[in-house]
Amino acid sequence: MKRKINFLVNPISGNTKKDEILRLVHTEMQGKEIPYEFIFTNATGEYDFLKDKIENEAVTDIVIIGGDGTVNQVVGALRDTKVRFGIIPVGSGNGLALAAGIPKKPIDAIQLILKGEAKSIDAFLINQQFSCMLSGVGFDAQVAHDFANKASRGLITYTQQSLINYFKAHPYQFEIIVENFSFFTDAYFISIANSNQFGNNFTIAPKASLNDGLLDIVVVQKMNKAKMPFAVLKQIRGNNKLTELVENLSTNNILYFQTNALTIKNNKHAPFHIDGEPKETASEFNIEIIPNCFELIQP
Repeated sequence: MKRKINFLVNPISGNTKKDEILRLVHTEMQGKEIPYEFIFTNATGEYDFLKDKIENEAVTDIVIIGGDGTVNQVVGALRDTKVRFGIIPVGSGNGLALAAGIPKKPIDAIQLILKGEAKSIDAFLINQQFSCMLSGVGFDAQVAHDFANKASRGLITYTQQSLINYFKAHPYQFEIIVENFSFFTDAYFISIANSNQFGNNFTIAPKASLNDGLLDIVVVQKMNKAKMPFAVLKQIRGNNKLTELVENLSTNNILYFQTNALTIKNNKHAPFHIDGEPKETASEFNIEIIPNCFELIQP
């Protein structure tokens, strides 16, 4: 297949110097006889203009130089095209790249773009909004909201906001409806995961697969706050059977199950995020998987 690559650069993702990565890309592309160009992303997240470019110029690959938020915007806008996507991860968390086994070192990620193969990846919709990795409502969404308002990005800032919000955290009331079964819970947060990553190698949904047609739901229920970090750290085996879920409702601090669709009623309007980016909350979230949604270059 004759390839043509567009590299999309988010100038504000993470804290990596983009000029160095652009020079690396330019160096590695020399002599490859693959046409390529750089396109800088925009703050509005509007990428519809690329659809015509992909079709008119026979672009085969869109490579995103950025973090999970940029990946979400670009893939969400272009997933109906036939392009393959690649990632050179330079964001604050890089959860999708980590889950897919994409190297964090830019030189290795570039080599993967040139030599790797594209594999199908699931995604999901929350009230018709696109998510390709991990979204949530509650405590982790508040971290995302506060992190988005900070002048500096990166792991240190994210950790600081997590700790601040941890000490302020309080449970919210939710109703969760799955497979015609409904239950109420007071929970600090609910994560809806297609990948196993919060980012920064923090695994929240250990059974999550990028292409199994299932979403992994993690509910961190009300508990003594001193127990919460230990309960989250123990979230390694999980449980995906509704019968066991019923038994665990009153005894487990963390509920973990898999499904292809669910509804969350957000009675107290807890904060909400999609792939780490804060979004306007709602009183109800209808969530469904999109199997084999897009092609991602992976090892």
